Amino acid sequence: MASRMNQTVVRRPSLPLTAADEADLTQLKESMAYRQALAQLSGQELPEGDVTESVLLHAVFEAGLSSVRQLAESDGYTQLAADAAEESTRRRLSRRRRPMWVTER
Repeated sequence: MASRMNQTVVRRPSLPLTAADEADLTQLKESMAYRQALAQLSGQELPEGDVTESVLLHAVFEAGLSSVRQLAESDGYTQLAADAAEESTRRRLSRRRRPMWVTER
């Protein structure tokens, strides 16, 4: 198996690309600003000079996966905060209620 980045490659699936995808890959390959942004988003160092399409596609995949993880974590934290706020409200309201024994005589 080939070794890319810091892990062993276990599968090389085919990836259908549109004309727009091809144009975007060309821009990533030729523009240093785009390549630096991709390197930062993917957390990988891209080699200087000519970069293979497979390296670019892997970096785009890593950047996209990182964005998905961040959004999922953000949604999870939002849900945790909502649950905590709901629990806090429930506790506050239960402290305001009169105890049942107050009405007993």
